[in-house]
Formats: sequence, C-alpha cells, structure tokens
Amino acid sequence: MAESNFVDYVKIYCRSGNGGSGSTHYHREKYIPRGGPDGGDGGAGGNVILRADTNFWTLLHLRYARHVFADHGGSGSGSRSSGKGGKNVYIDVPVGTVAYDGDTGEFLCDVSEPGQEVVLLKGGRGGLGNWNFRTSTNQTPRFSQPGEPLEERNVVLELKLLADIGLVGFPNAGKSTLLSVISAAKPKIADYPFTTLEPNLGIVPYRDGKSFVMADIPGIIEGASEGRGLGLRFLRHIERNSVLLFMIPADSNNIQEDYKVLLNELAQFNPELLDKQRILAITKSDMLDNELMREMSKDLPDIPYMFISSVAGFGLTELKDLLWKELNDEANRVSTISHRSITINKKDFPDLEDEVELEDDPFEYGINDDIEDFEKLDNMEMGPGWEDTGKNY
Repeated sequence: MAESNFVDYVKIYCRSGNGGSGSTHYHREKYIPRGGPDGGDGGAGGNVILRADTNFWTLLHLRYARHVFADHGGSGSGSRSSGKGGKNVYIDVPVGTVAYDGDTGEFLCDVSEPGQEVVLLKGGRGGLGNWNFRTSTNQTPRFSQPGEPLEERNVVLELKLLADIGLVGFPNAGKSTLLSVISAAKPKIADYPFTTLEPNLGIVPYRDGKSFVMADIPGIIEGASEGRGLGLRFLRHIERNSVLLFMIPADSNNIQEDYKVLLNELAQFNPELLDKQRILAITKSDMLDNELMREMSKDLPDIPYMFISSVAGFGLTELKDLLWKELNDEANRVSTISHRSITINKKDFPDLEDEVELEDDPFEYGINDDIEDFEKLDNMEMGPGWEDTGKNY
C-alpha cells in the first residue's frame, strides 16, 4: 500500500547561527599616525523562525528535510565595518501547527494565524569591535568581543487541524458518509472497520452563502487510550473544535453505554475535551419509524440529539441548523486552548533512523570561554567622557 501523504507529526533538528566576532583593528593611513582603534562589530547569527503558511496542509515537506540550519554571522573588520548578518531560515508549516521540545516534550509555541511567525531559536549577537571600548585612559584597546554562541535543539512539530465541528464515533458509525453527503469532501467509504486512516476536512455549505468546517477522524474503540485500534493520536485534530458531534448508529445495542465509552476515551486523552459542547447524532435512522424513535429518545444521553440518515438524506437539514446554532453560541466559542507537554517516544518516528545528537559547533572560538568574556565586557565601566548609547557603530 502506498504511503500516505498526510503527515501530522515530525521531528526535526534546528540550529541557529553563531554571532560573528568583533574585530581588533587599528586605523592605518598615510599621514595619520596613531589612527586609533577602528575594529567593526560582528554580524548577528541567523534565527530559526516558525511561520504559518496557508499553502501547506500537511507536514510532508519536512519528513525528509530534518536538519534546519541558519547562517552564522560574519566577523567585523577594519574601518568600523560590521560583519554580515546571518540569514534567517523559515520553517513553513500549516496553520494550526504546535511545536514541542524534541527531548523533554515541553510546549514551545503554537502558530494558529495565517502568516504568524515565532522565533524558535535566536541567533547569537555579534561581538563588539575594539572601537567600542576606547576610553580616555585606554585609547588603544587590544581586545574585542567574541560573538554569542548558537542555540540548537530537537523540535517536534504536531499539526492540529482547524475545524468548527469534530466527528467522534466508533468505526463504521457513518462519519465519513455524513461528511461526503453534506460537503464536497470524498473520504474513503467501505463496509469494514477503520476505513478512515487519516483525518478528513470538509466545508459544509449553509444558508445565505454561509459555511462551516467539519473534521472526520478515524474511529475510536474501547481501550484506544491503551493503544487498541489506531489509538488516540488523531484526537489532537478535534482539540480546536468548538462542537463535538458524537455519532452512534441506531442498531447499537446500548446507545447510552456507547456514548459513555467514547466520553471516557476522550477524557483519557485530554480532560478539557469534555468541556466542549456535545451533540448526539443517531445515524442509520432510516430503519426506524416515528414510534420507535420516540421510544429510543427516553434512554438517550441528556444532550441535544438528532436522528439522521446520510444515505436517505433524512434529518440532515435539521442537523445543520442545530450545528449552526451551537457554533454561533458565544458560550461554545474556543478562545484559547492549553497545550500540555507531550511524551517523546522514538517509536513515533519509525522513519527516523538515527536520532540527532546535539554537539558543539566547531566554530572559530570556544563557546564556554566566549560566554564568560561576553559577560565581562558587557559589565566593563567606560571611562569619563564616554557613555553607552546602546548602538553598534
């Protein structure tokens, strides 16, 4: 079977750029004796920036581009010439991508707006040239600052789809069929469990040119939190949804019990999902008559419910009306979501053969010594008649 193009979980190694070292240089020109210091500053190292791009809908482009390196800053030179700044490197990801530390699982950032940019790793500052350290008592400083060292880390990128409605149910509950009928999406539909192996999105048209987005995720079974079936990895895609639509077929032995099983699996993944507005859709209801529907209604959970049939088109208009009403209820709007730290497991990256080990970058100077020198020079007191303007000349 061909490998899926939908990739929502990748691990990459990122490294910003070293700051360039300042120059220790003296002005040399005919007829100008003792020209004095004119060493320029080093250039800043490049940043690693995460950027949300609406042209991407998956992380597939990062699966085989695991190393992201920004440029180092150039060293300063004479005539107070500053070194070249390192070029920033941008990691373009779909809107809704969340970044975690690849070693600890700590949450780093979330890009949920088109064009939003977040600096993942900041490049080192360039060192100051000796021109900055001239004083009335030290007119020929014979030192300059080294640049600040780079930053590096492994980063896990996790995509959480942006949708208004999330479909939750057991395999073969009719989720994909509903999405294919009320939207233009064409998910795979068959009469065997786990037909859906990856999330699907569909834009559902409504009255007066309005619409909303619906997300279909693979089916959940009892024990999914323990790894049964496809597990719970796809539940991240409904964390941003305003409303959860639970779908249970009318031929279920116990609708109330099935609903509790689904709720328990959601709670095992993220208890905050239980705070979302929930609606129950009893699917495949074309086999029921009005009297049986009234009888079944007595034992349904205490949430809004609807009897529907995607094949027969029964109850779909009323379902869209109910969904639109709940979506526009201010109490159901998702303002922010809290991202928990994740557990990093190498089994989640079967195509990553060798984990990247963070190593010191062999640059022009020793990183540990530079940090101490930088702090000493930052704290240096300037002589009388000089003031720190905060500018790099």
